[in-house]
Amino acid sequence: MKVLLIKDVKSLGKSGEVKEVKPGYGQNFLIKKGFAKPATPEILEQHAADEAQKVQDLKDEIAAFEAISKKLEKAEIIITKKVGNNGHLFGAITKDEVVKALKEQHNIDVDKKHITDKTAIKTVGEHDLDLKLGHGIHAKLHVDVQGE
Repeated sequence: MKVLLIKDVKSLGKSGEVKEVKPGYGQNFLIKKGFAKPATPEILEQHAADEAQKVQDLKDEIAAFEAISKKLEKAEIIITKKVGNNGHLFGAITKDEVVKALKEQHNIDVDKKHITDKTAIKTVGEHDLDLKLGHGIHAKLHVDVQGE
């Protein structure tokens, strides 16, 4: 019996492979537990179409991240916050504030999890933030912090 593996099976193979197995093992274990489907022409054709769609979705996602990266390289956001007598901010500029300012000023949606800088912005001036968008695509965002 031929089966198309849906999930990785330790001693048999990886997801997406077609394997020849004994009928009892295929029916009673692999198909029943959801590890495989019978390798009929329709199922193999559907699997090939699904794989092609996944590849296309990945290409579209990478293209979208590259477009956002180019926009972010040119963008500069200005954040205004209260300043104490010593020139330091009351509190720090949070990732939420950066994402909100980016949305308001340039209409660019970025998830706050993409901002990778560990150091908090606590002073007035110009700062560069590093954003890791995914799939190895990075961008720099220029932030200008001004005091009230």
